[in-house]
Amino acid sequence: DLMEGELYSALKEEEASESVSSTNFSGEMHFYELVEDTKDGIWLVQVIANGRSPLVGKVHWEKMVKKVSRFGIRTGTFNCSSDPRYCRRRGWLKSTLIMSVPQTSTSKGKVTLKEYSGRRVEVEHIFKWITAHAASRIKTIHSSEHLREEWNRSDRYRVKIYLFASLDQPPAFFSALSVKFTGRVEFIFVNVENWDNRSYVAEIGVYKTPSYILRTPEGIYRYGNNTGEFISLRAMDSFLRSLQPEVNDLFVLSLVLVNLMAWMDLFITQGATIKRFVVLISTLGTYNSLLIISWLPVLGFLQLPYLDSFYEYSLKLFRYSNTTTLASWVRADWMFYSSHPALFLSTYLGHGLLIDYFEKKRRRHNNADEVNVNNLEWLPSLWDWYTSYLFHPIASFQHFPFDSDWDEDPDLFLERLAFPDLWLHPLIPTDYIKNLPMWRFRCLGSHSDEEMLETFPDSESDSDSDNKEVCSSEREGSEDDE
Repeated sequence: DLMEGELYSALKEEEASESVSSTNFSGEMHFYELVEDTKDGIWLVQVIANGRSPLVGKVHWEKMVKKVSRFGIRTGTFNCSSDPRYCRRRGWLKSTLIMSVPQTSTSKGKVTLKEYSGRRVEVEHIFKWITAHAASRIKTIHSSEHLREEWNRSDRYRVKIYLFASLDQPPAFFSALSVKFTGRVEFIFVNVENWDNRSYVAEIGVYKTPSYILRTPEGIYRYGNNTGEFISLRAMDSFLRSLQPEVNDLFVLSLVLVNLMAWMDLFITQGATIKRFVVLISTLGTYNSLLIISWLPVLGFLQLPYLDSFYEYSLKLFRYSNTTTLASWVRADWMFYSSHPALFLSTYLGHGLLIDYFEKKRRRHNNADEVNVNNLEWLPSLWDWYTSYLFHPIASFQHFPFDSDWDEDPDLFLERLAFPDLWLHPLIPTDYIKNLPMWRFRCLGSHSDEEMLETFPDSESDSDSDNKEVCSSEREGSEDDE
């Protein structure tokens, strides 16, 4: 029901407005970066002239901040004492109110600054001034013929959202959303207040007002009929984001999901608390590195000019999947838990403790003789493993075959190259020397080279006992010759 949605939305916005903060601009660059360069929203800035009092008092300004923040309008204060030269260049010689609105209908377009020229500085009068300027960006339809022409027209916008209502101007949150989704979604306001003939309105499927109708290439979707589809800025923002996402939205979503998975490793790992956090830090670094590395080719892939059809099919898939009832449940849960972070954290913690319990039970079942996992005996073994990994090219020399040359063994060569300093400065105990091949020296001056080769073949598997027997027989033979 729309009325129930509006009531719920008003209550939630009233709760959220208690913690709203306003930006204090430090100078020209700070103001330019947030207000003029960002270009993705509406700003209301109170300019306090150098040595003057503000136009809106502190009490009224706090009420103004709470009121406009419900509709996605950001606020700030620019004190000219911090940058008087910039104020003089702008012509801000007296305290005033400035409103910034993107001028064009393209994404990241030019921003225009409007100065409040009204005489009355009450909150309601200023708010009417803001909504009037924001509503001027939305295309407004006043006649049935104009509606028929707009409804049948096809242009670059793949998604359009129509508001059918008997109002002088569209609501403030609708205007704020039109700024946020500039270039992605077209917002159209149909004012049916003085219409005598509404036959075409009924023909396209609108039987009551107010109605929010989403027009896509796949068909018509009536916003407000499914779970969580309230008439509010936040609810409609999440709905439109799921239909027409930006690449940045998908990246943030993947970043949140990957880090939630990584933090679950804190409960999966069994052992002391220090061990859990060591594994957690390693997992966080690995997961986030893999995520960023995976996104780089995707971003490069999306820059290719001949992938427009792939991009269109991807958006079509998003629109099909996110207009289902299941998707509305997911969005409702997302809005509920994001507005109650304490409940979300407690649910996540409870889920992790359950995983910890079952993992501990499974390990005890698999290994009944396992020692207490809450001790610190794993620390020395972890350090031994770490040092052995660092000094692996030298310490594990005995594991390599002795009959292979360095040029023929790429694994040995690559591991040596990975640790050149350790290769040049071997600081490991020389236990590996006993595993090196050995040949016993014999003085055989009277024998020829052929006899030496026949008597002592090039073999690395001769034992010491064999060498002793050979030496003794040769010594006897040489004595007989003498």
